[in-house]
Amino acid sequence: MTVLHATEAPTVYLSVAARSDATVGAVDRALYDDRSLVRQLAMRRTLFVFPRDLLPAVWGSAAARVADIERRKIARNVEDDGRTEDGLVWLDARATEIESLLHERGTLSARQIREALPELDGKVATSTTSPWGGPTPVAPRVLTMLGASALLVRGRNAGHWRVNRPTWTVMDDWLGAVPEALPAREGYAELVRRWLRTFGPGTETDLVWWLGSTKTAVRHALADVGAVEVDLEDGSPGWLLPDDLDAEPALDPWAALLPTLDPTTMGWKQRDFYLDPDHTPYLFDSNGNAGTTVWWEGRIVGCWVQDPDGVVVPVLREDVGADGDAAIATEADRLTRWLDGQVVSSVYASAQMKQARLP
Repeated sequence: MTVLHATEAPTVYLSVAARSDATVGAVDRALYDDRSLVRQLAMRRTLFVFPRDLLPAVWGSAAARVADIERRKIARNVEDDGRTEDGLVWLDARATEIESLLHERGTLSARQIREALPELDGKVATSTTSPWGGPTPVAPRVLTMLGASALLVRGRNAGHWRVNRPTWTVMDDWLGAVPEALPAREGYAELVRRWLRTFGPGTETDLVWWLGSTKTAVRHALADVGAVEVDLEDGSPGWLLPDDLDAEPALDPWAALLPTLDPTTMGWKQRDFYLDPDHTPYLFDSNGNAGTTVWWEGRIVGCWVQDPDGVVVPVLREDVGADGDAAIATEADRLTRWLDGQVVSSVYASAQMKQARLP
C-alpha cells in the first residue's frame, strides 16, 4: 500500500485487517518490536506509517518540506509572542535540549517532555486571520516539527491500539543505524515509483495532491522513473511505470469495508472513477477526509458503523444487488469477529456515519 494513514491510530490496524488475517498483536510487533513499520509525519503534514526501507526517500523530500514549513511558522510565532528575537535559534536550542533529555531518560510523553523543559511550556499565538488561529501550546508543535525532520519518532503508544497516545524517542535510538536521507529529487522519485506501483494509473494532479508537493517536483519524478503516459477512460492523461503496462486480469466480484482515512480511499485526488460525486458530501468532510467506506466491485457504495455491542453495520447509498449485499454482509461479519466487541471511534466521522450512528 506504499504507506498507511496513521492520523487516527485504529486506521493502521483496520487497514491491515481489511487486507489480511493479521492480528492487533502482529501489527504491534511490526511497529514496536521489529520496527519494520515506522510512524513518520510527511506528505500534506499527515502522519503515516512507512515501511522502514522507504524512510530515507521521504526524509529528504516530502517530510523535509513539511519540517521546513513548520520550522519557519513556529520561529515566526515565538518571535511575535516575545519569547525571543530569533525564533530559529530558539528552536535549535529546544531541539538540542529535547534530544539530550530523551537520550538520558528514554521514551517520554509530550507532557513529560514539557514538564522537564520549562521553555516548552505555555502557548504562543498563531494566525489571527484563520478560524484555527489563536494561542496554541508550543510543545506539541515543536515535537511535531522535530518528528517531521526525523530527529524524533513516535515510539510506543501509551494507550490501547484504538487511541493516539504517542510517546517520543530519538530516531537513532529507535532504529539503531539511521540511513542517510536521499536528496530531494531522488526521494520524490522513489515515492512516485512506489505510488505508481500501488495506485497507477494516476494523474499529475493526483500525485501533486498526494505528495503535497509542486508540479515541478512531480514532473521531475515522473521523468526520473521513466513513467509512461497513458489514456485514462475519460480521455485524460495518466501515468504508469514502464513495466506495468499490461492489462490487469479480471477479478472475481469482491467487497471490502475500509476504515476512516484508508490509504486506498485517500490514494487519489480525482476520485470520480471510484466514487459517485453525489456521495462525496456524505462520505467525505469538506477537507477531503474520508470516513469509513464500503466498497463493491471497485467503487465506494456507502459507509459502515458499529452498534453499542460492536457489531459492524453497513450503510449503503445505492443498490448493489443480491450478490453485493451478500458479499458486503460477509465482510461485515468478518470485521465484527476481528473487532471482538471493541468499538472504534473517529474524529473524522462522515455525515453518513453521524446520521447512521446506532443507539
